Amino acid sequence: MDLSFEHFWAQLMGNPLLLLAVVLTLGVILVNGWTDAPNAIATCVVTRCMPVRAAIIMAAVFNFLGVFIMSMVNATVAETITKMVDFGSDSHQAIVALSAALFAIVVWATLAWFFGIPTSESHALIAGLTGGAIALHGSLEGVNGSEWIKVVYGLVISVALGFGLGWLVCKFIVFLFRRANRAKTEKIFQAAQIFGAASMSFMHGAQDGQKFMGVILLSLLLANGQSTSEAVEMPVWLMLLCSVVMGLGTSIGGKKIIKSVGMDMVKLEKYQGFSADIAASLSLLFSSVFGIPVSTTHAKTTAIMGVGAVKRISAINFSVVKEMVLTWVLTFPGCGLIGFIMAKIFMAVF
Repeated sequence: MDLSFEHFWAQLMGNPLLLLAVVLTLGVILVNGWTDAPNAIATCVVTRCMPVRAAIIMAAVFNFLGVFIMSMVNATVAETITKMVDFGSDSHQAIVALSAALFAIVVWATLAWFFGIPTSESHALIAGLTGGAIALHGSLEGVNGSEWIKVVYGLVISVALGFGLGWLVCKFIVFLFRRANRAKTEKIFQAAQIFGAASMSFMHGAQDGQKFMGVILLSLLLANGQSTSEAVEMPVWLMLLCSVVMGLGTSIGGKKIIKSVGMDMVKLEKYQGFSADIAASLSLLFSSVFGIPVSTTHAKTTAIMGVGAVKRISAINFSVVKEMVLTWVLTFPGCGLIGFIMAKIFMAVF
């Protein structure tokens, strides 16, 4: 299959449904940029290690590097997304259902952003695609259980590893610097936290960037009537496109999520912010290496909670945590239902 940019552009201009699917995917990436990407730099900004604009630029650069390098090493996260659901052999109906699923994701994520609650774009993406595939088949026949179960694994892994590593890393840092002069460690942890934020941005690109590349690849395969099991190499232009749009989304709406994650949930000091970033990055690295799609939001927010628990459990603002958990719990049935309904509407209209 020809995946050159020239061929891709020619197909877009000649296939309105493919154009719609790609535009909606880019819309989802943009929304991801203002809801998920800010999690990577939230702690770095609220502890005043970096100004917002510089942090956003850094996030965009390392998002791209994460997409590019991890795709070269292990692209199984993207492959999982393409194989998770089956949109059938009718390319017209498949593209219509896929477009409806993507539209549902934009609606769901925008509502969560409006209320300032970090939602999981990963789970919204999975739920929307699943709802669209169920609507197309009229049953669960379109869901690949062996691939979908990786989502459940990812949910457990990201929460457990995020919190556990957050607690362990922060505990180790406290022990390591227990006799150090507090004022002298400020500069050390300021630099360290910038490194931590860069690591989080890198892993965000490695995880979420691959998911969205998988969706665009899925669109191209469906438009050409090809099997989603076909092995293909991710083109560089696709990596760059996803990274740029994600960075743009972060610059548009990142401040609201940064406040919710980094300021409202736990009051962080520099060493704590560094601990949370490193813990979340390690959690995402583990998941990416094994090809498990996980939520960067889950990994980062639970890492922050683990860090807060080192000081004392009461340091965590559980009212904010409750709002986040509620959003996560509602994402699968809520976004899935919207995807199902929109797919039925789109198929009737188109």
